[in-house]
Amino acid sequence: MAAGGNRAGDLDRGDLLRPGTIAMTLEESSASAGPVGTTPGPALRPGPLVSGVLCALLAACTVGPDYREPPPVHTGTGWSLPVVAERGSEDYAYWWTTLGDPMLDRLVEAALAENLDLYQAAARIDEARALRDRIAGGLAPAVDVGGSVNRRRQSADGSLPVASIPGMDAIQTIHDVGFDAAWELDLFGGKRRALQGANARLHEAGIEAEGVRMRIVAEVARTWFTAVGAGHEMRMSQAAVEAQRHSLGLLELRHAAGVASLADVDAAQSTLATAEASLPGIRARERAALLALSVLLGEPPERGLLLLEEAAAGLPPLAEIPVGERADLLRRRPDVLAAERRLAASTTDIGVATAELFPKLSIGVGGGFQALDADGLFDSGSARYGILPLISWRMFDGGRVRAEIRAREAAQWRAALAYEQAVLAALGDAETAMAEYRAGLIALQRHQAALEASQRSHDHAARRHAMGTIALVELLTAQRQLQEAKAAVTRAHTAAAVQLVALYKALGGGWQAA
Repeated sequence: MAAGGNRAGDLDRGDLLRPGTIAMTLEESSASAGPVGTTPGPALRPGPLVSGVLCALLAACTVGPDYREPPPVHTGTGWSLPVVAERGSEDYAYWWTTLGDPMLDRLVEAALAENLDLYQAAARIDEARALRDRIAGGLAPAVDVGGSVNRRRQSADGSLPVASIPGMDAIQTIHDVGFDAAWELDLFGGKRRALQGANARLHEAGIEAEGVRMRIVAEVARTWFTAVGAGHEMRMSQAAVEAQRHSLGLLELRHAAGVASLADVDAAQSTLATAEASLPGIRARERAALLALSVLLGEPPERGLLLLEEAAAGLPPLAEIPVGERADLLRRRPDVLAAERRLAASTTDIGVATAELFPKLSIGVGGGFQALDADGLFDSGSARYGILPLISWRMFDGGRVRAEIRAREAAQWRAALAYEQAVLAALGDAETAMAEYRAGLIALQRHQAALEASQRSHDHAARRHAMGTIALVELLTAQRQLQEAKAAVTRAHTAAAVQLVALYKALGGGWQAA
């Protein structure tokens, strides 16, 4: 696949779920926080020794709840309908290749290479990866390097009496080169929690991209089968119209000879007009499917009309398929896995918000060289440096941080409920798709039985008409019923093929869950 593959493969699921080194529960962190607020407290400047002790004691502390995989959702004892005994999961990743349609294989391959929805999904992965990298960059110090040459004139009448200081020129050129570094230590794990959340969201973007891939495959197959079925029905209807037009001509000749009645001619004309009236609708369905198929392939809609001849292919043979166990379904459904990743991300957000209750330690380091003469800029006497540890702590903020924590807790609870809902919805989709496909197979069998009976009735009518025991109108009636039975079989076969696609999609077919 060119655009929509799992671009989040560099993420390790174990790393995403691994708890922090030392974690505090929300209750513990809140109880030990003391007063909180938005206004920074007075800046304290402890010595390097104190800062080192603080770093050693607090560097491993990570506030907020650690993520654990959600408990299993009760999925019942099994499928409500009898299923094929085999597991059958080995064919789910590339299920369309089992249908024996080379044209469908080529269309799916083209769609996976050029579909614009897949390119957008890949862009969302790149965006999530960039956001993750930005958060990861916040864990490292920020270093700025610069240099300047400042030409200035001191005021002779200012606070510094330049004119009265021997050797002091009023006009000076100051050469300066150096660096400044700033680092906010992640004492309580707020940044680490943010990175965990970004990793979870990146993983979610990769899973959702696979979900898009799965939907594209299913939509290509559904649209293709719709076009094939409409094309097959169109050809049968056109053949029926030609046969009815020929029969009408014979009736008109017999009527002119006084053998057939005018009522028979009128009935034949009515039958022909009805058959002709159905042709535009069938052709419109075929064209609409081909136009939609072209868009799925990332091409202008009219390109799909070039597939009119290819649509002469037959519909695939249909039978019951193995559906596996319910637990297998949940491991294959991208919407369920993405909901679990959203739950993981929302859990880390609690830790990010909780870290705002605690002090922040920043360390600023600067150094370089400054001189009035460029030739002596890098002499030892021109060196400058400074170290500035800074501790700040919110003393009062009107309860906004604690309100944010409660909001993140509510969001986590909502994500947990959404995960459970996704599991139940996946099971409901699968059950519905299984029932509809089974009903489609039964309907197809009944229509095939009706077609066989209509064929026998037509054969009897043809023999009786040849013997002169029935009129031509009765034979035409049998022909119309036969054509209607053939069209009904085609429509039922198309509907069942589309339902098969829906079943594979509901079962999570179309991608390889890693």
